[in-house]
This record gives sequence, structure tokens and C-alpha cells, in this order.
Amino acid sequence: MSNSKKNVVTAMLIAVGIVLPVIFHMIPTGLAGRALLPMHIPILLAGLITGPFYGFFAGLITPLLSSMVTGMPPAGLAVYRMMIELSVYGFVSGILMQYVRTRHSALDLYISLIVAMVAGRVVSGLAQAVIFFEGTYAVSLWVASYFTTSIPGIVLQIIVIPSIMLALERGRLIPRRYEKAVVV
Repeated sequence: MSNSKKNVVTAMLIAVGIVLPVIFHMIPTGLAGRALLPMHIPILLAGLITGPFYGFFAGLITPLLSSMVTGMPPAGLAVYRMMIELSVYGFVSGILMQYVRTRHSALDLYISLIVAMVAGRVVSGLAQAVIFFEGTYAVSLWVASYFTTSIPGIVLQIIVIPSIMLALERGRLIPRRYEKAVVV
């Protein structure tokens, strides 16, 4: 994929990362955004589709722009925490998608996706413990905020992202990872 195409795809995914949370926050419960993690989906896609640099950039800039334009996430620590988490998502998913080669597209995708999701949560939790809360951040709080509360979002990401990637491959909007074997 050319750099121009990567720029366009990244810009589109950043825009989706700003608009999608607004749509999710319209769901009456008010917790749909926090539980379903709509901003995570386009950032993980950015890393998987465009690679680590563009994924990192999308993860870094999307929460900041979203906060400035929509007020979500609220200004302050929430923005910085999300910038760390999402930039790690974008970078790790992109780097793994480049280097994980199991000869099975779906397996490559799931490995890249799940490892990126865990890495982003771990790095963000460490940043909170070391930088933002200077040793007062409890493991139980980390588990509750990054895993327990976000189980619906994690499940949604594991279902939706591979489906989107498969649809993009089938529509030839992104290149096939492996060519189909020719049976003689």
C-alpha cells in the first residue's frame, strides 16, 4: 500500500474514531461508550491495515482530537491515558501484522489483535501506576477498569474487527495476506 493511500486510510479511521463514540454515547444507558470502547476499533484497524507508524499516530491523535471536538474523552488524564493505550494498540497491532506469519490469515489477525489489546492495557496501566498516580494505583482498579468493565467492548472488537478485515480483503480494498493455494 502506498504512503498516500496509508495517509488517506489513517485519516478516515481517525475520523471514524471521533464520530463512532458520539454515536455509541447516544445509546440511552450512557455507559455504552465506556463498555463498548468504540474508539478502539478504528485504531486497531489502523494498525492492522496501515502498519505500526500510522497505527501509532492514529492512536495518539484520535483521543486528543476527539476531546477537542466532542468533549469525549473529557480533557485531562482521560485523554492522556487513552492516547497511551490507543497508540500502543495501533503500534503493536501493526508491527505484529507485519511479522506474524502462521500461513493462516485469521490466526495472524487474531494473534495481532489480542496481543495488541493486552499490550495497550498493560502499558496504560503501568503509565497510570508510575506516572499519573505515582504508586497509588491498585491492581484491582486496573483489572476492573481495563478488563471487567470493558468485557463487552473486548468481545465486540474480537468479533467486528476480523469481520471488517475479511470484508476489506474480499472487496480487494486491502491486499490478501496469503494467496490461495492452487489445487491441481
